Amino acid sequence: MNAEAWQIVWFTAWVSILSTIVILPFGLAVAWLLARFEWPGKSLVETFVSLPLVMPPVATGLVLLQMFGRRGFIGGFLHKHFDLDVVFTWRGVLVALGVMSFPLLVRSARVAFEGVNPRLEQIARTLGAGNFRVFCTITLPLASRGIVGGILLAFARALGEFGATIMVAGNIPGKTTTLSLAIFQSVQLGQDPQAYRLLAVSVVLAFAAVWCSEWLLRGKKH
Repeated sequence: MNAEAWQIVWFTAWVSILSTIVILPFGLAVAWLLARFEWPGKSLVETFVSLPLVMPPVATGLVLLQMFGRRGFIGGFLHKHFDLDVVFTWRGVLVALGVMSFPLLVRSARVAFEGVNPRLEQIARTLGAGNFRVFCTITLPLASRGIVGGILLAFARALGEFGATIMVAGNIPGKTTTLSLAIFQSVQLGQDPQAYRLLAVSVVLAFAAVWCSEWLLRGKKH
């Protein structure tokens, strides 16, 4: 592959990693709340979190476009007060990838938290440990395999995102072009060899992430 293709691969990889890092604390917080507590409207929160999994990605992208555009309440605030634009920049790619991969992280982390025996947490509290210490020393380590598996799934999902990304960030060469967008563009231009080379890289990255995730989850069951 040429230098431009490798630049696309590098951009896709690092923005996928960054998006996963950004959503990690929020995903863990939501997963922990869903796994450990009951409250009115919990089912609504569960449904809202899962929406990106079932909505058409372009529909999710359209919602994000309205929110983060200069006339949107978030995008307008950022542009006015910080002179930051999100739409049609790498930040738009970051937002799209994070939103689309968030449900997978939450689902995996929630299952991992639900698999931790609450009695162990209660014993730690009776010995004087506070809630934060219990979470960091008991809950998080015991759920770590499932959480890491969820992180890898979220990363894999980010690698392959297309619909929301093209709505929010477009396909600007050298700025917002990801692997999936580059594959689509190569096919549209009749550059099939280039498309297949990018496809091979995409498959290798996604396969590695999903395989590691499944390996971790299998290890947790044993």
